[in-house]
Amino acid sequence: MSTPRAFISFDFDHNEGNKLYFMGQAKNSRTPFSIHDWSAKSAMPEWQWEQIVEDKIKKCNMVIVLVGRYMASAVGVKKEIEMAARNNVPVFGVYVDNANYLSNLPVGLPRSRVINWEWVKIADKIDDMMKQGKNY
Repeated sequence: MSTPRAFISFDFDHNEGNKLYFMGQAKNSRTPFSIHDWSAKSAMPEWQWEQIVEDKIKKCNMVIVLVGRYMASAVGVKKEIEMAARNNVPVFGVYVDNANYLSNLPVGLPRSRVINWEWVKIADKIDDMMKQGKNY
């Protein structure tokens, strides 16, 4: 099996730094997945953003949501979770930015699928996602 591909969903307004740190750690560890930065580099119409993002999610084995403290206001994250569900791409979350089990979660992300930022737990969750989701 090839290295699993992960789409990273995050609150652009509050957690871009967490995303950069997460991606940096992933590259510098023995992480069993590859991440590509597919964030929009410029403003575009919403319909165009949705089409581009959904196409990218379809090419991934999973979506990892970086769950920050202000997740309730992250409309784009909610849409990315919906896109993943529509395309049978499994989703799980990782707490960032001092978020925890009391923090608000985006619609469509069950609390049972959100874990602390520990690479051993992340690797285990990736294995779980590969067993239940799209494998290519």
